[in-house]
Amino acid sequence: MKENDIIRLLESEKSLSLLAALYGEEAVKENVERYQNLVINFHKEFPEEEVVLFSSPGRTEISGNHTDHNHGKVLAGSINLDCVGAAAKNNSRKVNIISETFHQSFLVDLDDLTPSDKKSGTVDLVKGLLKGFLEAGYEIGGFNAYVTSSVISAAGVSSSASFEMLLCSILNTFFNGGRMDTVAYAHVGKYAENMYWDKASGLLDQMACAVGGLITIDFKDPASPVVEQIDFDFASQKHSLIIVNTGKGHADLSADYSSVPEEMKKVAEFFGKEVCAQITEQEVIDNLSQVREFAGDRSVLRALHFFEENKRVEAEVAALKENRFEDFLRNITASGNSSWKWLQNCFTNTNYQEQGVSIALALTELFLEEKGKGVCRIHGGGFAGVIMTLLPDELAGEYISYIEKALGKGNAYRMSIRPYGAICFSELVNQ
Repeated sequence: MKENDIIRLLESEKSLSLLAALYGEEAVKENVERYQNLVINFHKEFPEEEVVLFSSPGRTEISGNHTDHNHGKVLAGSINLDCVGAAAKNNSRKVNIISETFHQSFLVDLDDLTPSDKKSGTVDLVKGLLKGFLEAGYEIGGFNAYVTSSVISAAGVSSSASFEMLLCSILNTFFNGGRMDTVAYAHVGKYAENMYWDKASGLLDQMACAVGGLITIDFKDPASPVVEQIDFDFASQKHSLIIVNTGKGHADLSADYSSVPEEMKKVAEFFGKEVCAQITEQEVIDNLSQVREFAGDRSVLRALHFFEENKRVEAEVAALKENRFEDFLRNITASGNSSWKWLQNCFTNTNYQEQGVSIALALTELFLEEKGKGVCRIHGGGFAGVIMTLLPDELAGEYISYIEKALGKGNAYRMSIRPYGAICFSELVNQ
Protein backbone atom coordinates (compact mmCIF):
# COMPACT_ATOMS: atom_id res chain seq x y z
CA MET A 1 0.00 0.00 0.00
CA LYS A 2 1.04 3.60 -0.59
CA GLU A 3 2.00 5.83 2.33
CA ASN A 4 -1.26 7.76 2.65
CA ASP A 5 -3.39 4.62 2.25
CA ILE A 6 -1.61 2.70 4.98
CA ILE A 7 -1.63 5.67 7.37
CA ARG A 8 -5.41 5.83 6.95
CA LEU A 9 -5.66 2.05 7.33
CA LEU A 10 -3.95 2.29 10.73
CA GLU A 11 -6.90 4.36 11.95
CA SER A 12 -9.48 1.80 10.78
CA GLU A 13 -11.61 -0.21 13.20
CA LYS A 14 -9.84 -3.50 12.40
CA SER A 15 -6.42 -1.93 12.89
CA LEU A 16 -7.38 -0.34 16.20
CA SER A 17 -8.76 -3.69 17.40
CA LEU A 18 -5.53 -5.50 16.50
CA LEU A 19 -3.41 -2.81 18.17
CA ALA A 20 -5.49 -3.17 21.34
CA ALA A 21 -4.83 -6.93 21.33
CA LEU A 22 -1.09 -6.38 20.84
CA TYR A 23 -0.50 -3.52 23.27
CA GLY A 24 -3.60 -2.98 25.44
CA GLU A 25 -6.40 -0.44 25.04
CA GLU A 26 -4.47 2.27 26.86
CA ALA A 27 -1.57 2.06 24.38
CA VAL A 28 -3.53 2.09 21.10
CA LYS A 29 -3.12 5.80 20.34
CA GLU A 30 0.64 5.86 20.88
CA ASN A 31 1.09 2.78 18.70
CA VAL A 32 -1.04 4.22 15.88
CA GLU A 33 1.41 7.14 15.90
CA ARG A 34 4.38 4.73 16.21
CA TYR A 35 3.30 2.74 13.13
CA GLN A 36 2.46 5.88 11.16
CA ASN A 37 5.89 7.32 11.92
CA LEU A 38 7.43 4.02 10.88
CA VAL A 39 5.71 4.26 7.49
CA ILE A 40 6.72 7.91 7.04
CA ASN A 41 10.35 7.13 7.91
CA PHE A 42 10.37 4.15 5.57
CA HIS A 43 9.19 6.31 2.67
CA LYS A 44 11.83 8.93 3.40
CA GLU A 45 14.42 6.26 2.65
CA PHE A 46 12.50 4.31 -0.01
CA PRO A 47 10.06 6.80 -1.60
CA GLU A 48 8.42 4.85 -4.40
CA GLU A 49 7.69 1.54 -2.75
CA GLU A 50 4.50 0.05 -1.33
CA VAL A 51 4.95 -0.92 2.28
CA VAL A 52 3.91 -3.94 4.34
CA LEU A 53 3.93 -3.85 8.18
CA PHE A 54 5.26 -6.57 10.49
CA SER A 55 5.51 -7.11 14.27
CA SER A 56 7.39 -9.60 16.43
CA PRO A 57 7.28 -9.62 20.27
CA GLY A 58 9.86 -10.13 22.95
CA ARG A 59 9.32 -12.98 25.37
CA THR A 60 9.21 -13.79 29.04
CA GLU A 61 10.11 -17.09 30.68
CA ILE A 62 7.42 -17.89 33.25
CA SER A 63 8.63 -21.29 34.48
CA GLY A 64 11.14 -23.90 33.45
CA ASN A 65 14.25 -22.08 34.64
CA HIS A 66 17.33 -23.81 33.20
CA THR A 67 15.51 -26.93 32.02
CA ASP A 68 15.61 -26.76 28.21
CA HIS A 69 19.31 -27.65 27.93
CA ASN A 70 18.60 -30.97 29.68
CA HIS A 71 15.58 -31.58 27.41
CA GLY A 72 13.01 -30.45 29.96
CA LYS A 73 9.84 -28.38 29.88
CA VAL A 74 9.21 -24.64 29.91
CA LEU A 75 6.31 -22.21 30.08
CA ALA A 76 6.85 -18.92 28.28
CA GLY A 77 4.89 -16.03 26.84
CA SER A 78 5.14 -13.30 24.24
CA ILE A 79 5.00 -9.77 25.60
CA ASN A 80 3.63 -6.41 24.48
CA LEU A 81 7.11 -5.03 23.77
CA ASP A 82 7.97 -5.72 20.15
CA CYS A 83 10.11 -5.16 17.11
CA VAL A 84 8.12 -3.62 14.25
CA GLY A 85 9.14 -3.20 10.65
CA ALA A 86 7.95 -1.58 7.45
CA ALA A 87 9.21 -3.52 4.46
CA ALA A 88 8.91 -3.92 0.70
CA LYS A 89 10.39 -6.22 -1.92
CA ASN A 90 13.03 -4.42 -4.00
CA ASN A 91 13.42 -6.94 -6.89
CA SER A 92 17.17 -7.15 -6.37
CA ARG A 93 19.74 -9.46 -4.77
CA LYS A 94 20.20 -7.05 -1.87
CA VAL A 95 18.67 -6.83 1.61
CA ASN A 96 18.75 -3.26 2.89
CA ILE A 97 17.92 -2.78 6.59
CA ILE A 98 17.75 0.42 8.61
CA SER A 99 17.42 0.03 12.39
CA GLU A 100 16.17 3.20 14.01
CA THR A 101 16.62 1.88 17.54
CA PHE A 102 20.26 0.89 17.16
CA HIS A 103 21.25 3.56 14.63
CA GLN A 104 22.33 0.99 12.07
CA SER A 105 22.07 0.88 8.29
CA PHE A 106 23.52 -1.98 6.29
CA LEU A 107 23.28 -3.91 3.04
CA VAL A 108 23.53 -7.69 2.67
CA ASP A 109 24.33 -9.26 -0.71
CA LEU A 110 22.32 -12.48 -1.16
CA ASP A 111 25.21 -13.87 -3.22
CA ASP A 112 27.66 -13.46 -0.34
CA LEU A 113 26.32 -14.98 2.88
CA THR A 114 29.70 -15.90 4.34
CA PRO A 115 29.99 -14.83 8.02
CA SER A 116 32.72 -12.46 9.12
CA ASP A 117 35.76 -13.76 10.99
CA LYS A 118 34.36 -12.31 14.21
CA LYS A 119 30.99 -14.07 13.85
CA SER A 120 29.14 -11.36 15.75
CA GLY A 121 26.86 -8.41 15.18
CA THR A 122 23.64 -7.79 13.31
CA VAL A 123 25.01 -8.25 9.78
CA ASP A 124 26.25 -11.76 10.57
CA LEU A 125 22.92 -12.57 12.22
CA VAL A 126 20.98 -11.46 9.11
CA LYS A 127 23.31 -13.46 6.87
CA GLY A 128 22.74 -16.47 9.10
CA LEU A 129 18.96 -16.11 8.85
CA LEU A 130 19.12 -15.88 5.06
CA LYS A 131 21.42 -18.89 4.86
CA GLY A 132 19.14 -20.74 7.28
CA PHE A 133 16.20 -20.23 4.93
CA LEU A 134 18.20 -21.70 2.05
CA GLU A 135 19.45 -24.64 4.11
CA ALA A 136 15.85 -25.45 5.13
CA GLY A 137 14.66 -25.39 1.51
CA TYR A 138 12.93 -22.00 1.55
CA GLU A 139 13.23 -19.04 -0.81
CA ILE A 140 14.89 -15.68 -0.18
CA GLY A 141 14.97 -12.41 -2.10
CA GLY A 142 15.85 -8.76 -1.86
CA PHE A 143 13.86 -6.34 0.28
CA ASN A 144 14.12 -2.99 2.05
CA ALA A 145 13.13 -2.69 5.69
CA TYR A 146 12.94 0.08 8.28
CA VAL A 147 12.85 -1.37 11.80
CA THR A 148 12.30 -0.04 15.30
CA SER A 149 12.08 -1.94 18.57
CA SER A 150 10.71 -1.42 22.08
CA VAL A 151 12.13 -4.76 23.31
CA ILE A 152 14.55 -3.91 26.10
CA SER A 153 18.15 -5.01 25.51
CA ALA A 154 19.98 -6.98 28.21
CA ALA A 155 16.79 -7.58 30.21
CA GLY A 156 16.21 -11.23 29.46
CA VAL A 157 13.28 -10.62 27.10
CA SER A 158 15.07 -11.69 23.90
CA SER A 159 15.51 -8.57 21.80
CA SER A 160 17.67 -10.53 19.33
CA ALA A 161 15.13 -13.35 18.90
CA SER A 162 12.39 -10.75 18.39
CA PHE A 163 14.39 -9.21 15.53
CA GLU A 164 15.13 -12.64 14.06
CA MET A 165 11.46 -13.64 14.04
CA LEU A 166 10.50 -10.30 12.47
CA LEU A 167 12.81 -11.00 9.53
CA CYS A 168 11.51 -14.57 9.28
CA SER A 169 7.98 -13.20 8.97
CA ILE A 170 9.09 -10.78 6.24
CA LEU A 171 10.86 -13.52 4.26
CA ASN A 172 7.96 -15.93 4.68
CA THR A 173 5.40 -13.35 3.53
CA PHE A 174 7.37 -12.00 0.58
CA PHE A 175 9.03 -15.10 -0.82
CA ASN A 176 7.39 -18.23 0.58
CA GLY A 177 3.68 -17.56 0.27
CA GLY A 178 3.17 -17.76 4.04
CA ARG A 179 3.73 -21.56 3.99
CA MET A 180 6.22 -21.63 6.84
CA ASP A 181 5.04 -22.32 10.38
CA THR A 182 6.46 -20.70 13.48
CA VAL A 183 8.47 -23.82 14.41
CA ALA A 184 10.35 -23.39 11.13
CA TYR A 185 11.00 -19.75 12.06
CA ALA A 186 12.51 -20.84 15.36
CA HIS A 187 14.81 -23.40 13.74
CA VAL A 188 16.10 -20.77 11.31
CA GLY A 189 16.82 -18.40 14.21
CA LYS A 190 18.61 -21.15 16.10
CA TYR A 191 20.66 -21.98 13.00
CA ALA A 192 21.70 -18.34 12.61
CA GLU A 193 22.85 -18.02 16.22
CA ASN A 194 24.57 -21.44 16.27
CA MET A 195 26.40 -21.09 12.95
CA TYR A 196 26.90 -17.34 12.50
CA TRP A 197 27.38 -16.26 16.13
CA ASP A 198 28.91 -19.50 17.49
CA LYS A 199 26.30 -19.23 20.23
CA ALA A 200 24.94 -22.51 21.63
CA SER A 201 21.34 -21.31 21.63
CA GLY A 202 18.33 -23.56 21.96
CA LEU A 203 14.84 -22.91 20.61
CA LEU A 204 13.15 -21.37 23.65
CA ASP A 205 13.56 -17.68 22.84
CA GLN A 206 12.69 -18.00 19.17
CA MET A 207 9.66 -20.23 19.80
CA ALA A 208 8.18 -17.91 22.42
CA CYS A 209 8.62 -14.88 20.15
CA ALA A 210 7.31 -16.63 17.02
CA VAL A 211 4.27 -18.50 18.36
CA GLY A 212 2.72 -15.86 20.63
CA GLY A 213 0.52 -15.98 23.71
CA LEU A 214 1.31 -18.45 26.46
CA ILE A 215 3.08 -21.58 25.25
CA THR A 216 4.55 -24.68 26.83
CA ILE A 217 7.43 -26.49 25.15
CA ASP A 218 8.67 -30.01 25.83
CA PHE A 219 12.29 -30.35 24.66
CA LYS A 220 12.49 -34.14 25.12
CA ASP A 221 13.35 -34.33 21.42
CA PRO A 222 15.17 -31.01 20.91
CA ALA A 223 15.15 -31.42 17.12
CA SER A 224 11.34 -31.55 17.16
CA PRO A 225 10.14 -29.92 20.38
CA VAL A 226 6.48 -30.32 21.25
CA VAL A 227 4.86 -26.88 21.39
CA GLU A 228 1.40 -26.27 22.77
CA GLN A 229 -0.33 -22.89 22.86
CA ILE A 230 -2.29 -22.38 26.08
CA ASP A 231 -5.74 -20.89 25.52
CA PHE A 232 -5.87 -18.57 28.51
CA ASP A 233 -6.99 -14.96 28.66
CA PHE A 234 -4.19 -13.52 30.76
CA ALA A 235 -5.57 -9.99 30.45
CA SER A 236 -8.79 -11.05 32.20
CA GLN A 237 -6.84 -11.68 35.41
CA LYS A 238 -5.88 -7.99 35.64
CA HIS A 239 -2.28 -8.75 36.62
CA SER A 240 0.84 -6.93 35.48
CA LEU A 241 4.11 -8.63 34.65
CA ILE A 242 7.01 -6.42 35.69
CA ILE A 243 10.64 -7.03 34.78
CA VAL A 244 13.16 -5.38 37.11
CA ASN A 245 16.73 -4.82 35.94
CA THR A 246 18.89 -5.24 39.03
CA GLY A 247 22.12 -4.00 37.45
CA LYS A 248 24.67 -5.85 35.37
CA GLY A 249 27.21 -7.92 37.30
CA HIS A 250 30.82 -7.01 36.72
CA ALA A 251 32.10 -10.58 36.56
CA ASP A 252 32.29 -12.72 33.42
CA LEU A 253 29.37 -15.09 33.96
CA SER A 254 30.11 -17.57 31.17
CA ALA A 255 31.47 -20.18 33.58
CA ASP A 256 28.42 -19.81 35.85
CA TYR A 257 26.00 -20.30 32.97
CA SER A 258 27.91 -23.28 31.62
CA SER A 259 28.13 -24.93 35.01
CA VAL A 260 24.34 -25.39 35.25
CA PRO A 261 23.84 -27.73 32.28
CA GLU A 262 27.22 -29.38 32.86
CA GLU A 263 26.44 -30.27 36.47
CA MET A 264 22.98 -31.57 35.62
CA LYS A 265 24.51 -33.70 32.86
CA LYS A 266 27.12 -34.97 35.31
CA VAL A 267 24.30 -36.51 37.37
CA ALA A 268 22.86 -38.11 34.23
CA GLU A 269 26.34 -39.44 33.38
CA PHE A 270 26.36 -41.49 36.58
CA PHE A 271 23.50 -43.52 35.06
CA GLY A 272 25.12 -43.73 31.63
CA LYS A 273 22.84 -41.08 30.14
CA GLU A 274 23.47 -37.69 28.55
CA VAL A 275 20.77 -35.43 30.04
CA CYS A 276 18.50 -35.38 33.07
CA ALA A 277 15.39 -35.96 30.97
CA GLN A 278 16.69 -39.51 30.42
CA ILE A 279 16.73 -40.37 34.13
CA THR A 280 14.25 -40.09 37.01
CA GLU A 281 14.27 -38.23 40.27
CA GLN A 282 13.70 -41.49 42.14
CA GLU A 283 16.81 -43.03 40.58
CA VAL A 284 18.86 -40.13 41.92
CA ILE A 285 17.34 -40.43 45.39
CA ASP A 286 17.76 -44.22 45.48
CA ASN A 287 21.47 -43.87 44.62
CA LEU A 288 22.07 -40.59 46.46
CA SER A 289 25.33 -41.30 48.25
CA GLN A 290 27.02 -42.63 45.12
CA VAL A 291 25.67 -39.81 42.95
CA ARG A 292 26.88 -37.19 45.44
CA GLU A 293 30.33 -38.73 45.43
CA PHE A 294 30.42 -38.92 41.63
CA ALA A 295 28.87 -35.56 40.69
CA GLY A 296 28.99 -33.37 43.82
CA ASP A 297 26.29 -31.93 46.03
CA ARG A 298 25.45 -28.83 43.98
CA SER A 299 25.07 -31.02 40.90
CA VAL A 300 22.56 -33.17 42.77
CA LEU A 301 20.61 -30.11 43.92
CA ARG A 302 20.51 -28.75 40.39
CA ALA A 303 19.27 -32.08 39.06
CA LEU A 304 16.54 -32.15 41.72
CA HIS A 305 15.55 -28.64 40.63
CA PHE A 306 15.27 -29.94 37.06
CA PHE A 307 12.87 -32.73 38.00
CA GLU A 308 10.70 -30.56 40.23
CA GLU A 309 10.67 -27.67 37.76
CA ASN A 310 9.33 -29.98 35.06
CA LYS A 311 6.50 -31.00 37.40
CA ARG A 312 5.77 -27.33 38.13
CA VAL A 313 5.48 -26.52 34.44
CA GLU A 314 2.95 -29.35 34.07
CA ALA A 315 1.04 -28.12 37.14
CA GLU A 316 1.00 -24.52 35.89
CA VAL A 317 -0.25 -25.54 32.46
CA ALA A 318 -3.03 -27.60 34.08
CA ALA A 319 -3.94 -24.70 36.37
CA LEU A 320 -4.20 -22.30 33.43
CA LYS A 321 -6.32 -24.73 31.41
CA GLU A 322 -8.65 -25.18 34.38
CA ASN A 323 -8.71 -21.45 35.21
CA ARG A 324 -7.07 -21.95 38.62
CA PHE A 325 -5.04 -18.73 38.53
CA GLU A 326 -4.09 -18.75 42.23
CA ASP A 327 -2.61 -22.26 41.87
CA PHE A 328 -0.67 -21.00 38.85
CA LEU A 329 0.75 -18.14 40.93
CA ARG A 330 1.74 -20.44 43.80
CA ASN A 331 3.80 -22.55 41.42
CA ILE A 332 5.65 -19.47 40.18
CA THR A 333 6.65 -18.76 43.79
CA ALA A 334 7.81 -22.36 44.15
CA SER A 335 9.80 -22.07 40.93
CA GLY A 336 11.53 -18.94 42.20
CA ASN A 337 12.37 -20.55 45.54
CA SER A 338 13.82 -23.59 43.79
CA SER A 339 15.95 -21.44 41.52
CA TRP A 340 17.30 -19.55 44.53
CA LYS A 341 17.90 -22.52 46.87
CA TRP A 342 18.43 -25.59 44.68
CA LEU A 343 19.54 -24.29 41.28
CA GLN A 344 21.50 -21.50 43.01
CA ASN A 345 21.60 -19.01 40.14
CA CYS A 346 20.84 -15.75 41.95
CA PHE A 347 24.49 -14.73 42.39
CA THR A 348 27.93 -15.89 41.40
CA ASN A 349 30.25 -17.50 43.91
CA THR A 350 33.17 -15.69 42.30
CA ASN A 351 31.83 -12.40 43.69
CA TYR A 352 29.44 -13.23 46.51
CA GLN A 353 29.32 -9.63 47.79
CA GLU A 354 27.60 -8.55 44.59
CA GLN A 355 24.03 -9.81 44.85
CA GLY A 356 21.78 -7.43 42.96
CA VAL A 357 19.29 -10.17 42.05
CA SER A 358 19.05 -11.38 45.65
CA ILE A 359 18.56 -7.82 46.94
CA ALA A 360 15.77 -7.19 44.40
CA LEU A 361 14.06 -10.48 45.31
CA ALA A 362 14.32 -9.75 49.03
CA LEU A 363 12.84 -6.25 48.65
CA THR A 364 10.10 -7.56 46.39
CA GLU A 365 9.20 -10.33 48.83
CA LEU A 366 8.88 -7.75 51.61
CA PHE A 367 6.52 -5.68 49.43
CA LEU A 368 4.42 -8.67 48.40
CA GLU A 369 4.23 -9.95 51.98
CA GLU A 370 2.90 -6.58 53.15
CA LYS A 371 0.29 -6.51 50.38
CA GLY A 372 -0.62 -10.19 50.68
CA LYS A 373 -0.66 -10.49 46.89
CA GLY A 374 1.70 -11.20 44.00
CA VAL A 375 4.69 -13.42 43.23
CA CYS A 376 8.28 -13.00 42.08
CA ARG A 377 11.21 -15.06 40.82
CA ILE A 378 14.57 -14.88 39.03
CA HIS A 379 14.10 -14.28 35.29
CA GLY A 380 16.27 -15.87 32.64
CA GLY A 381 19.78 -17.20 33.07
CA GLY A 382 20.43 -15.58 36.42
CA PHE A 383 23.60 -14.88 38.45
CA ALA A 384 23.00 -11.20 37.59
CA GLY A 385 20.42 -9.31 35.57
CA VAL A 386 16.67 -9.31 36.04
CA ILE A 387 13.80 -10.59 38.14
CA MET A 388 10.12 -11.02 37.30
CA THR A 389 7.22 -9.83 39.45
CA LEU A 390 3.58 -10.67 38.77
CA LEU A 391 1.02 -8.72 40.77
CA PRO A 392 -2.45 -7.15 40.53
CA ASP A 393 -2.70 -4.15 38.21
CA GLU A 394 -3.70 -1.82 41.04
CA LEU A 395 -0.36 -2.47 42.81
CA ALA A 396 1.87 -2.14 39.75
CA GLY A 397 2.50 1.61 39.96
CA GLU A 398 3.19 1.51 43.69
CA TYR A 399 5.59 -1.42 43.28
CA ILE A 400 7.49 0.25 40.44
CA SER A 401 7.96 3.41 42.55
CA TYR A 402 9.06 1.27 45.51
CA ILE A 403 11.61 -0.83 43.65
CA GLU A 404 12.99 2.04 41.56
CA LYS A 405 13.56 4.08 44.71
CA ALA A 406 15.90 1.29 45.84
CA LEU A 407 17.46 0.30 42.51
CA GLY A 408 17.27 3.46 40.42
CA LYS A 409 14.86 5.10 38.01
CA GLY A 410 14.05 3.37 34.75
CA ASN A 411 14.87 -0.14 35.97
CA ALA A 412 11.31 -1.54 36.14
CA TYR A 413 9.28 -2.34 33.03
CA ARG A 414 5.55 -3.08 33.09
CA MET A 415 4.53 -5.68 30.50
CA SER A 416 1.61 -7.86 29.48
CA ILE A 417 1.19 -11.13 27.62
CA ARG A 418 0.08 -10.56 24.04
CA PRO A 419 -1.87 -13.18 22.05
CA TYR A 420 0.10 -12.87 18.81
CA GLY A 421 3.65 -13.91 17.92
CA ALA A 422 5.55 -12.86 14.79
CA ILE A 423 2.93 -11.55 12.35
CA CYS A 424 2.40 -9.70 9.13
CA PHE A 425 0.32 -6.88 10.59
CA SER A 426 -0.94 -5.75 7.20
CA GLU A 427 -2.28 -9.21 6.31
CA LEU A 428 -4.20 -9.56 9.58
CA VAL A 429 -5.80 -6.14 9.18
CA ASN A 430 -6.76 -6.82 5.56
CA GLN A 431 -8.31 -10.24 6.19
